[in-house]
Amino acid sequence: MGRRSFSSTWLVLFVGFLAVSLAPSCAAAEIKTRATEWSFRLLLPSGVTGAESLAFDARGQGPYAGVSDGRVLKWGGSAVGWTTFAHHANYRKLPLCTTPVAPSEETESLCGRPLGLAFHRKSGDLYIADAYKGLMRVGPDGGEAEVLATGVDGVPFNFVNGIDVDQATGDIYFTDSSLTYPRRFNTEIMMNADATGRLLKYDAGTKQVTVLKDGLPYPNGVAVSHDRTYIVVAHTVPCQAHRYYLEGPKAGQYELMADLPGYPDNVRRDGKGGFWVALNQEKARPNATATPMKHLVGVRLDGHGVEVEELTAAKGVTLSEVTQRNGNLWLGSVELRRSGCIVSLHYYYVIISRRIST
Repeated sequence: MGRRSFSSTWLVLFVGFLAVSLAPSCAAAEIKTRATEWSFRLLLPSGVTGAESLAFDARGQGPYAGVSDGRVLKWGGSAVGWTTFAHHANYRKLPLCTTPVAPSEETESLCGRPLGLAFHRKSGDLYIADAYKGLMRVGPDGGEAEVLATGVDGVPFNFVNGIDVDQATGDIYFTDSSLTYPRRFNTEIMMNADATGRLLKYDAGTKQVTVLKDGLPYPNGVAVSHDRTYIVVAHTVPCQAHRYYLEGPKAGQYELMADLPGYPDNVRRDGKGGFWVALNQEKARPNATATPMKHLVGVRLDGHGVEVEELTAAKGVTLSEVTQRNGNLWLGSVELRRSGCIVSLHYYYVIISRRIST
Protein backbone atom coordinates (compact mmCIF):
# COMPACT_ATOMS: atom_id res chain seq x y z
CA MET A 1 0.00 0.00 0.00
CA GLY A 2 1.16 3.57 -0.38
CA ARG A 3 2.29 6.01 2.25
CA ARG A 4 -0.83 8.16 2.40
CA SER A 5 -3.59 6.00 3.79
CA PHE A 6 -7.03 7.24 4.70
CA SER A 7 -6.41 7.42 8.43
CA SER A 8 -3.57 7.07 10.89
CA THR A 9 -2.89 4.85 13.86
CA TRP A 10 -0.29 4.45 16.59
CA LEU A 11 -0.40 0.68 16.62
CA VAL A 12 2.40 -1.38 15.14
CA LEU A 13 1.81 -5.11 15.09
CA PHE A 14 -0.97 -7.02 16.70
CA VAL A 15 -1.50 -10.65 17.58
CA GLY A 16 -4.63 -12.22 18.98
CA PHE A 17 -6.06 -15.65 19.53
CA LEU A 18 -8.91 -16.71 17.26
CA ALA A 19 -11.75 -17.07 19.70
CA VAL A 20 -14.64 -17.47 17.31
CA SER A 21 -16.01 -20.07 14.93
CA LEU A 22 -18.29 -19.96 11.93
CA ALA A 23 -21.98 -20.43 12.61
CA PRO A 24 -23.79 -23.26 10.82
CA SER A 25 -23.88 -22.79 7.06
CA CYS A 26 -27.68 -22.99 6.98
CA ALA A 27 -28.12 -20.03 9.33
CA ALA A 28 -29.80 -16.86 8.15
CA ALA A 29 -27.67 -13.77 7.55
CA GLU A 30 -26.59 -12.54 10.97
CA ILE A 31 -23.64 -10.70 12.43
CA LYS A 32 -22.16 -11.73 15.76
CA THR A 33 -19.48 -9.76 17.54
CA ARG A 34 -17.05 -11.07 20.13
CA ALA A 35 -14.37 -9.24 22.08
CA THR A 36 -10.78 -10.49 21.94
CA GLU A 37 -7.95 -9.75 24.37
CA TRP A 38 -4.58 -9.23 22.73
CA SER A 39 -1.88 -11.27 24.39
CA PHE A 40 1.39 -9.38 24.00
CA ARG A 41 3.12 -6.55 22.26
CA LEU A 42 5.92 -6.01 19.76
CA LEU A 43 7.72 -2.71 19.49
CA LEU A 44 9.40 -1.47 16.34
CA PRO A 45 12.79 0.21 16.83
CA SER A 46 12.80 3.95 17.35
CA GLY A 47 12.76 6.00 14.16
CA VAL A 48 11.12 3.46 11.84
CA THR A 49 7.49 2.97 10.93
CA GLY A 50 5.19 0.91 8.80
CA ALA A 51 5.32 -2.87 9.13
CA GLU A 52 3.40 -3.22 5.86
CA SER A 53 3.80 -6.96 5.36
CA LEU A 54 4.73 -9.85 7.67
CA ALA A 55 6.42 -13.18 6.98
CA PHE A 56 7.58 -16.23 8.92
CA ASP A 57 10.37 -18.54 7.74
CA ALA A 58 10.15 -22.32 7.41
CA ARG A 59 11.53 -22.73 10.93
CA GLY A 60 8.71 -20.64 12.33
CA GLN A 61 11.01 -17.74 13.17
CA GLY A 62 9.81 -14.17 12.86
CA PRO A 63 7.85 -12.23 12.09
CA TYR A 64 9.93 -10.44 9.50
CA ALA A 65 8.72 -6.96 8.52
CA GLY A 66 9.81 -4.31 6.03
CA VAL A 67 10.06 -0.80 7.46
CA SER A 68 10.33 2.80 6.34
CA ASP A 69 14.13 3.15 6.24
CA GLY A 70 14.51 0.40 3.63
CA ARG A 71 15.34 -2.55 5.88
CA VAL A 72 13.63 -5.86 6.54
CA LEU A 73 13.69 -6.54 10.28
CA LYS A 74 13.45 -9.85 12.10
CA TRP A 75 11.83 -10.36 15.49
CA GLY A 76 14.04 -12.62 17.61
CA GLY A 77 11.92 -12.84 20.72
CA SER A 78 11.71 -10.52 23.71
CA ALA A 79 15.33 -11.16 24.73
CA VAL A 80 16.69 -10.18 21.30
CA GLY A 81 14.05 -7.85 19.90
CA TRP A 82 14.28 -6.58 16.32
CA THR A 83 17.48 -6.99 14.29
CA THR A 84 18.35 -6.03 10.72
CA PHE A 85 17.83 -9.02 8.44
CA ALA A 86 18.03 -7.59 4.91
CA HIS A 87 18.49 -4.34 3.02
CA HIS A 88 19.20 -2.92 -0.42
CA ALA A 89 22.84 -2.15 -1.27
CA ASN A 90 22.21 1.57 -0.88
CA TYR A 91 21.32 1.21 2.78
CA ARG A 92 24.97 0.73 3.76
CA LYS A 93 26.34 3.10 1.13
CA LEU A 94 24.23 6.20 1.78
CA PRO A 95 24.49 7.92 5.17
CA LEU A 96 21.00 9.38 4.81
CA CYS A 97 19.61 5.82 4.96
CA THR A 98 21.25 4.86 8.24
CA THR A 99 21.00 8.34 9.74
CA PRO A 100 17.96 9.90 8.10
CA VAL A 101 17.80 13.68 7.97
CA ALA A 102 14.59 13.92 5.96
CA PRO A 103 11.17 12.27 6.11
CA SER A 104 11.24 8.67 4.90
CA GLU A 105 9.00 9.45 1.94
CA GLU A 106 11.77 11.70 0.59
CA THR A 107 14.53 9.11 0.94
CA GLU A 108 12.81 5.80 0.30
CA SER A 109 13.43 5.99 -3.46
CA LEU A 110 17.14 5.89 -2.63
CA CYS A 111 17.13 3.60 0.40
CA GLY A 112 14.29 1.34 -0.72
CA ARG A 113 10.86 0.63 0.71
CA PRO A 114 10.10 -3.07 1.22
CA LEU A 115 6.39 -3.80 0.94
CA GLY A 116 5.30 -7.39 0.27
CA LEU A 117 7.38 -10.22 1.77
CA ALA A 118 7.19 -13.97 1.08
CA PHE A 119 9.47 -16.91 1.89
CA HIS A 120 10.18 -19.87 -0.34
CA ARG A 121 10.19 -22.53 2.34
CA LYS A 122 12.36 -25.11 0.54
CA SER A 123 15.26 -22.76 -0.22
CA GLY A 124 14.77 -20.47 2.77
CA ASP A 125 15.01 -17.45 0.46
CA LEU A 126 12.99 -14.35 1.28
CA TYR A 127 11.51 -12.52 -1.71
CA ILE A 128 10.91 -8.80 -1.30
CA ALA A 129 8.62 -6.54 -3.30
CA ASP A 130 10.38 -3.20 -2.93
CA ALA A 131 8.28 -0.30 -4.17
CA TYR A 132 11.30 1.44 -5.71
CA LYS A 133 14.06 -1.14 -6.11
CA GLY A 134 12.02 -3.89 -7.74
CA LEU A 135 11.89 -7.60 -7.06
CA MET A 136 14.61 -8.63 -4.61
CA ARG A 137 15.79 -11.79 -2.89
CA VAL A 138 17.94 -12.55 0.14
CA GLY A 139 19.14 -15.92 1.42
CA PRO A 140 18.14 -17.56 4.71
CA ASP A 141 21.00 -15.85 6.56
CA GLY A 142 19.96 -12.39 5.42
CA GLY A 143 22.29 -9.57 4.41
CA GLU A 144 22.37 -7.45 1.27
CA ALA A 145 19.44 -8.35 -0.96
CA GLU A 146 19.98 -9.23 -4.60
CA VAL A 147 17.91 -7.31 -7.13
CA LEU A 148 16.35 -9.89 -9.45
CA ALA A 149 14.38 -7.62 -11.76
CA THR A 150 13.64 -3.93 -12.24
CA GLY A 151 11.38 -4.12 -15.28
CA VAL A 152 9.82 -6.29 -17.96
CA ASP A 153 9.60 -6.01 -21.75
CA GLY A 154 11.61 -2.81 -21.65
CA VAL A 155 9.20 -1.12 -19.21
CA PRO A 156 10.64 -0.35 -15.74
CA PHE A 157 8.72 -1.24 -12.61
CA ASN A 158 7.24 1.84 -10.99
CA PHE A 159 5.47 0.67 -7.81
CA VAL A 160 6.20 -2.96 -6.88
CA ASN A 161 3.77 -3.91 -4.15
CA GLY A 162 2.25 -7.33 -3.33
CA ILE A 163 4.01 -10.71 -3.60
CA ASP A 164 3.55 -14.44 -3.09
CA VAL A 165 5.51 -17.61 -3.86
CA ASP A 166 4.29 -20.84 -5.41
CA GLN A 167 5.89 -23.21 -2.93
CA ALA A 168 5.92 -26.13 -5.39
CA THR A 169 7.61 -24.39 -8.32
CA GLY A 170 9.37 -21.49 -6.62
CA ASP A 171 7.76 -19.07 -9.10
CA ILE A 172 7.04 -15.57 -7.81
CA TYR A 173 3.84 -13.63 -8.46
CA PHE A 174 3.82 -9.90 -7.76
CA THR A 175 2.16 -6.61 -8.68
CA ASP A 176 3.34 -3.33 -10.12
CA SER A 177 0.54 -1.05 -8.93
CA SER A 178 0.92 1.75 -11.46
CA LEU A 179 3.09 2.74 -14.41
CA THR A 180 2.08 6.36 -13.86
CA TYR A 181 2.50 7.05 -10.14
CA PRO A 182 5.15 5.84 -7.68
CA ARG A 183 4.28 4.76 -4.17
CA ARG A 184 4.49 8.18 -2.54
CA PHE A 185 1.72 9.42 -4.84
CA ASN A 186 -0.55 6.43 -4.38
CA THR A 187 -3.61 8.57 -3.66
CA GLU A 188 -3.35 9.97 -7.18
CA ILE A 189 -3.84 6.44 -8.51
CA MET A 190 -7.26 6.44 -6.87
CA MET A 191 -8.18 10.04 -7.54
CA ASN A 192 -7.39 9.75 -11.24
CA ALA A 193 -8.74 6.22 -11.73
CA ASP A 194 -5.36 5.11 -13.00
CA ALA A 195 -5.51 1.65 -14.58
CA THR A 196 -1.94 0.97 -15.66
CA GLY A 197 -1.08 -1.67 -13.05
CA ARG A 198 0.26 -5.14 -13.87
CA LEU A 199 0.22 -8.68 -12.51
CA LEU A 200 3.66 -10.22 -13.03
CA LYS A 201 5.42 -13.58 -12.77
CA TYR A 202 9.09 -14.29 -12.10
CA ASP A 203 9.89 -17.78 -13.39
CA ALA A 204 12.26 -19.51 -10.98
CA GLY A 205 13.64 -21.69 -13.77
CA THR A 206 14.22 -19.20 -16.57
CA LYS A 207 14.81 -16.19 -14.28
CA GLN A 208 12.55 -14.17 -16.56
CA VAL A 209 9.64 -11.87 -15.75
CA THR A 210 6.44 -12.04 -17.79
CA VAL A 211 3.31 -9.91 -17.71
CA LEU A 212 0.25 -12.01 -16.90
CA LYS A 213 -2.23 -9.14 -17.00
CA ASP A 214 -1.89 -5.41 -17.61
CA GLY A 215 -4.23 -2.41 -17.65
CA LEU A 216 -5.29 -3.10 -14.06
CA PRO A 217 -6.73 -0.54 -11.60
CA TYR A 218 -4.48 -0.40 -8.52
CA PRO A 219 -3.51 -4.08 -8.16
CA ASN A 220 -2.10 -4.57 -4.68
CA GLY A 221 -1.80 -7.78 -2.64
CA VAL A 222 -1.55 -11.23 -4.25
CA ALA A 223 -1.94 -14.78 -2.96
CA VAL A 224 -1.53 -18.17 -4.63
CA SER A 225 -4.56 -20.35 -3.94
CA HIS A 226 -4.30 -23.41 -1.69
CA ASP A 227 -4.51 -25.76 -4.68
CA ARG A 228 -2.20 -23.54 -6.79
CA THR A 229 -4.74 -23.28 -9.63
CA TYR A 230 -5.25 -19.51 -9.44
CA ILE A 231 -3.94 -16.27 -7.93
CA VAL A 232 -6.06 -13.83 -5.95
CA VAL A 233 -5.32 -10.17 -6.68
CA ALA A 234 -6.68 -7.37 -4.48
CA HIS A 235 -7.58 -4.13 -6.26
CA THR A 236 -7.47 -1.22 -3.83
CA VAL A 237 -9.74 0.62 -6.20
CA PRO A 238 -12.45 -0.39 -7.03
CA CYS A 239 -12.55 -2.39 -3.76
CA GLN A 240 -12.49 -5.82 -5.35
CA ALA A 241 -10.66 -9.12 -5.41
CA HIS A 242 -10.06 -10.85 -8.73
CA ARG A 243 -8.56 -14.18 -9.63
CA TYR A 244 -6.18 -15.11 -12.42
CA TYR A 245 -6.37 -18.78 -13.39
CA LEU A 246 -3.10 -20.65 -13.75
CA GLU A 247 -4.52 -24.06 -14.67
CA GLY A 248 -7.67 -25.72 -15.96
CA PRO A 249 -10.14 -24.68 -18.65
CA LYS A 250 -10.00 -21.06 -17.52
CA ALA A 251 -6.18 -20.80 -17.57
CA GLY A 252 -5.15 -17.24 -18.42
CA GLN A 253 -8.57 -15.77 -17.62
CA TYR A 254 -9.02 -12.90 -15.15
CA GLU A 255 -12.36 -12.62 -13.39
CA LEU A 256 -14.06 -10.94 -10.46
CA MET A 257 -13.95 -13.00 -7.27
CA ALA A 258 -15.55 -10.62 -4.75
CA ASP A 259 -16.70 -7.08 -4.16
CA LEU A 260 -15.19 -5.92 -0.87
CA PRO A 261 -16.57 -3.61 1.84
CA GLY A 262 -13.38 -1.55 1.90
CA TYR A 263 -10.11 -0.67 0.18
CA PRO A 264 -7.92 -3.80 0.25
CA ASP A 265 -4.18 -4.10 0.70
CA ASN A 266 -2.46 -7.48 1.17
CA VAL A 267 -4.07 -10.89 0.75
CA ARG A 268 -2.99 -14.04 2.61
CA ARG A 269 -4.25 -17.62 2.66
CA ASP A 270 -6.20 -18.66 5.73
CA GLY A 271 -6.23 -22.18 7.17
CA LYS A 272 -9.53 -23.22 5.58
CA GLY A 273 -9.05 -22.87 1.84
CA GLY A 274 -9.87 -19.17 1.80
CA PHE A 275 -8.14 -15.83 2.18
CA TRP A 276 -7.72 -12.96 4.63
CA VAL A 277 -7.88 -9.53 2.99
CA ALA A 278 -6.64 -6.51 4.96
CA LEU A 279 -8.67 -3.32 4.54
CA ASN A 280 -7.06 0.08 4.63
CA GLN A 281 -10.41 1.77 5.07
CA GLU A 282 -14.08 0.99 4.77
CA LYS A 283 -15.91 1.83 1.58
CA ALA A 284 -18.02 4.97 1.72
CA ARG A 285 -21.68 4.19 2.40
CA PRO A 286 -24.10 6.06 0.09
CA ASN A 287 -26.80 7.99 1.92
CA ALA A 288 -25.42 6.96 5.30
CA THR A 289 -27.22 8.91 8.02
CA ALA A 290 -25.68 7.35 11.12
CA THR A 291 -22.21 6.51 12.31
CA PRO A 292 -21.41 2.84 11.52
CA MET A 293 -21.44 0.64 14.60
CA LYS A 294 -18.33 -1.23 13.48
CA HIS A 295 -15.07 -0.31 11.79
CA LEU A 296 -13.91 -2.99 9.36
CA VAL A 297 -10.19 -3.66 9.02
CA GLY A 298 -10.23 -7.08 7.40
CA VAL A 299 -12.43 -9.74 5.84
CA ARG A 300 -12.04 -13.46 5.28
CA LEU A 301 -13.27 -14.93 2.00
CA ASP A 302 -13.87 -18.61 1.35
CA GLY A 303 -12.55 -20.24 -1.81
CA HIS A 304 -15.66 -19.13 -3.71
CA GLY A 305 -15.17 -15.48 -2.81
CA VAL A 306 -18.00 -15.45 -0.25
CA GLU A 307 -17.32 -13.27 2.79
CA VAL A 308 -17.45 -15.51 5.85
CA GLU A 309 -15.82 -13.39 8.53
CA GLU A 310 -15.11 -9.75 9.32
CA LEU A 311 -12.47 -8.26 11.55
CA THR A 312 -13.22 -4.96 13.25
CA ALA A 313 -11.20 -2.53 15.34
CA ALA A 314 -11.43 0.84 17.00
CA LYS A 315 -11.86 3.87 14.77
CA GLY A 316 -8.56 5.14 13.41
CA VAL A 317 -6.95 1.71 13.05
CA THR A 318 -5.93 0.84 9.50
CA LEU A 319 -4.40 -2.45 8.35
CA SER A 320 -2.23 -3.52 5.46
CA GLU A 321 -2.00 -7.22 6.33
CA VAL A 322 -3.82 -9.99 8.18
CA THR A 323 -1.74 -13.17 8.48
CA GLN A 324 -3.02 -16.32 10.12
CA ARG A 325 -0.44 -18.53 11.82
CA ASN A 326 -0.82 -21.32 14.38
CA GLY A 327 -4.29 -20.19 15.40
CA ASN A 328 -3.26 -16.56 15.81
CA LEU A 329 -3.83 -13.51 13.66
CA TRP A 330 -0.85 -11.23 13.04
CA LEU A 331 -1.76 -7.76 11.80
CA GLY A 332 0.47 -5.17 10.19
CA SER A 333 -0.03 -1.57 9.15
CA VAL A 334 1.92 0.56 6.72
CA GLU A 335 0.83 3.84 8.29
CA LEU A 336 2.49 3.97 11.70
CA ARG A 337 4.23 6.90 13.34
CA ARG A 338 5.89 5.29 16.34
CA SER A 339 6.38 1.96 18.01
CA GLY A 340 3.24 0.72 19.61
CA CYS A 341 1.82 -2.32 21.02
CA ILE A 342 -0.76 -4.51 22.25
CA VAL A 343 -1.67 -5.03 25.81
CA SER A 344 -5.31 -5.45 26.80
CA LEU A 345 -6.63 -3.78 23.67
CA HIS A 346 -10.13 -4.89 22.74
CA TYR A 347 -10.96 -5.71 19.16
CA TYR A 348 -13.81 -7.74 17.76
CA TYR A 349 -14.19 -10.59 15.33
CA VAL A 350 -17.50 -10.30 13.54
CA ILE A 351 -18.91 -13.49 12.11
CA ILE A 352 -21.34 -13.33 9.23
CA SER A 353 -23.53 -16.42 9.14
CA ARG A 354 -24.88 -17.00 5.68
CA ARG A 355 -25.77 -19.89 3.45
CA ILE A 356 -22.68 -21.42 1.85
CA SER A 357 -22.94 -24.21 -0.69
CA THR A 358 -20.95 -27.33 0.13
